[in-house]
Amino acid sequence: MDSKIPFSTARLDGLLDASGIDVLIVTSKHNIQYLLGGYYHFQFDYMEAIGISRYLPVYVYVKGAPDKSAYIANRNERDSVQNRTGAGYWMPPVVFGSSTSVEAMTLALNHVKAIATSSLRVGVEMSFLPANAADVLRQGLPDCGLVEAMRPLEKLRSIKTAAELEILREASERVVASMMDAVSQARPGQSKREIIDHLRRAELSRDMIFEYALVTMGTSLNRAPSEQRLEPGDIMSLDSGGNYKGYIGDLCRMAVHGAPDGELVDLLAEIDLIQQAARAPIRAGLVGSDIYAAANDALARSPHGKQMHFVAHGMGIVGHEAPRLTASGPIPYPADDANAPLEAGMVLSIETTLPHKRRGFIKLEDTIAVTSTGYQAFGDDARGWNRIPA
Repeated sequence: MDSKIPFSTARLDGLLDASGIDVLIVTSKHNIQYLLGGYYHFQFDYMEAIGISRYLPVYVYVKGAPDKSAYIANRNERDSVQNRTGAGYWMPPVVFGSSTSVEAMTLALNHVKAIATSSLRVGVEMSFLPANAADVLRQGLPDCGLVEAMRPLEKLRSIKTAAELEILREASERVVASMMDAVSQARPGQSKREIIDHLRRAELSRDMIFEYALVTMGTSLNRAPSEQRLEPGDIMSLDSGGNYKGYIGDLCRMAVHGAPDGELVDLLAEIDLIQQAARAPIRAGLVGSDIYAAANDALARSPHGKQMHFVAHGMGIVGHEAPRLTASGPIPYPADDANAPLEAGMVLSIETTLPHKRRGFIKLEDTIAVTSTGYQAFGDDARGWNRIPA
């Protein structure tokens, strides 16, 4: 077994076996990056469309035989692969020659036929498999069933290594620092678009890829970019996702022009009580649904609990990934992990929102890493009312 392989082959083999998968065919950008230790061809980092088709990298993994893996690369990808291997990073055997999704899957199919038996159960990512590439597989392997592989792959990613946790800590801290930079430069009269543009530049200056910013100002509950102007005395929420080395920093912090009055101080403190109640029991071995139980108990005691929204979700390379703890959050998916124990290395986003009709949108979102004895909070600064200069 190659010690440089950047993921646990034993863990992946067990997850594939539990899902009834013999051969895994990976086609999503995020899982390609994860399984290849952060590699993705730079030319298609922004857009995958080219000519009459699209860039489709394919990673073929054979359960129990990682030495039979292969990476199907674009025909102009040789320099990228050479730089990667020349720097000492692991790569599986690389097959060059694709320029379309059909060509890429045809090369992957040829590799599968060369190294595996005909009675295969093939795992694919249905949401990230182009229809014409799926047709190649179905025609080339007519006796093989295609099995959804999303679940074993997200469970593999759910336990972060020490290196991944450090990247997520950096991502969180850099997002918060960028938001505070934007707050310090905000002034009455500026539009949401102008404030978001400053936040974008702040994240870029910290070696991040700006993904999005959900911003509210004043009493509006609308978080989309617009020409709405910041007025004297307005509150502002900044909820931003910044990508650092492939991992997402996603937090929300509050700001106010001038000084917050007593009601605003109390409202944010009320939200923080929910956050702290949800965080308090977190540790390895805790059943995931117990986070919601703790938050719901706190909400029941809160003066504005019936108006608040609480959610906890996994995060890492993908904004909502395992552990998935609720089926009633803002992103619809089954709560497959609600009754399973948390494991050390899992990372959660904990968020409480109060859409207050009279005072505006008030929210805190924190990033929590599960440890064997408790948790660590990443980017845990600036959780009070941050001042927009008067």
